[in-house]
Amino acid sequence: MDNITTLTKQTPLLSTPKPSLMKAAVITAPRNIDFANVAVPVPGPGQVLIRIEGCGICGSDLPVWEGREWFQYPYKTGAPGHEGFGIVEEMGPDVNSVAVGDRVAMLSYNSYAEFDVAEASQVVKLPRQFDEIPFPGEPLGCAINIFNRSRITSLDTVAVVGAGFLGNLLIQLCKSVGANVIAISRRESSLKMAFECGADHIVKMDDHYKVIQKVNELTRNEGCSRVIEATGKQWPLDIAGEIVGIRGILIIAGFHQDGLRQVNVQNWNWKGIDVINAHERDPREYVKGMQLAMEAVAAGTLNPAQLYTHHYEFGELNRAFEDMSAGKDGYIKGIVKM
Repeated sequence: MDNITTLTKQTPLLSTPKPSLMKAAVITAPRNIDFANVAVPVPGPGQVLIRIEGCGICGSDLPVWEGREWFQYPYKTGAPGHEGFGIVEEMGPDVNSVAVGDRVAMLSYNSYAEFDVAEASQVVKLPRQFDEIPFPGEPLGCAINIFNRSRITSLDTVAVVGAGFLGNLLIQLCKSVGANVIAISRRESSLKMAFECGADHIVKMDDHYKVIQKVNELTRNEGCSRVIEATGKQWPLDIAGEIVGIRGILIIAGFHQDGLRQVNVQNWNWKGIDVINAHERDPREYVKGMQLAMEAVAAGTLNPAQLYTHHYEFGELNRAFEDMSAGKDGYIKGIVKM
């Protein structure tokens, strides 16, 4: 599929009366998404109703779709879609930061639906130059925040473990400041994309000790001054701890959501490394990151368009999850259009 897609301009929709019902996705059982007609939400004080234009499909959504013993089904309507963007349809009382018709990205968590509500303080207005391109603000802001916390400079050799959407955004940001970047990933297509995003070296993650040996060769046995783990999985975290150099910094960017982790504290302690858990939880920081991401895309520092590799109609949402789960060749990021 094409790497770049355009979205139909939403201006005509502004003259369309708001319906009383909307179509929304519901995960009714593991690996099964149905669609229901439910009431359009009503924005309360300080809230905004957004007609969803599209929503990114996040790897952190996979456990809900695949099924875990701690989830209950049917899952909440429209959840766990949290990468939505669209047009302001209606505002609740005490909102003056946006206007009806503005195109926005936002923090909200039920965006696998035709409408979603967000706090006005968690909405970022998009410039007109973004009018016809997808803009999943939450993951873009996440990448910016991780990069800023990593304190990377042109003097650093940075290993990015996991070259998915987040990893490749971080590769672009690392290269924007002149760092030397080693990309490590399982899939050939991901490594190819990492190279296109500017990685100086690519290493296939197929054997634990071969990866360590290759990084040692590339760094003259000094290890990396910065290592970003961007998968949220145990094995990549193990590798990341091994390849960070003495007094280096390990940045845990992946979302570790499936239970306890084991780490080699002896190794971490002996090398005297710093560890930064860079998964953001403060919505105010998320919004700052989204604003900075918008500026970075406008300036050309960040180019997410090449990473939107798969596009789906709303009714194809289950297939979108199947493709992501299977690691379909060439898959980096899926966008569902409403």
